[in-house]
Amino acid sequence: MPLPKWELASGDRAVCTRCGAANMVRVFPAALAPSAPARPEAALEGEAACFDHPSKRAVAHCQQCGRFVCQLCAVEVAGEISCPSCVAAGAGKARAANPETSRTLYDSIALLLPLVSLLLWPLTIVAAPAAVLLAVATWRRPISLVRRSRWRFVLAVVLGFAFIAAWMWFFAYLVAGIKRGRV
Repeated sequence: MPLPKWELASGDRAVCTRCGAANMVRVFPAALAPSAPARPEAALEGEAACFDHPSKRAVAHCQQCGRFVCQLCAVEVAGEISCPSCVAAGAGKARAANPETSRTLYDSIALLLPLVSLLLWPLTIVAAPAAVLLAVATWRRPISLVRRSRWRFVLAVVLGFAFIAAWMWFFAYLVAGIKRGRV
């Protein structure tokens, strides 16, 4: 049984009028706002009539196709009036948003780049700086469609700098060995 509006407006708890059970509720403010149902007026002789309801008075025209619409048919989208046909067709500003269905996971790429390069360790000389650059360059981009943290970026930067330090130590070791061999 639906809870009555006076129970919903009383706070975050509502009591069922049928069984007396206490319910915790969170109500959108629009649900409690007084709203007058749309009742299109009948069109008088010589007045513009709705395209879909010829007996009803037109209150606006569609911004995309120009059809007259009654109060019932007028759909406001981004401040413009559209008819139901244009909304269904997705014309003009009535077009549905282009939802993202996938994203490139730069954080995972930045983390995997130095780790996978370990399989062929000489590639780490290129992969480590690339991982650091990729992590820094894509830090502010959206991470994922689902909630994720940026720990992969941080770990990619740490691994990248660790590999760069390892290569620098290796080259310093080689240079020192060459100098010792000449002396």
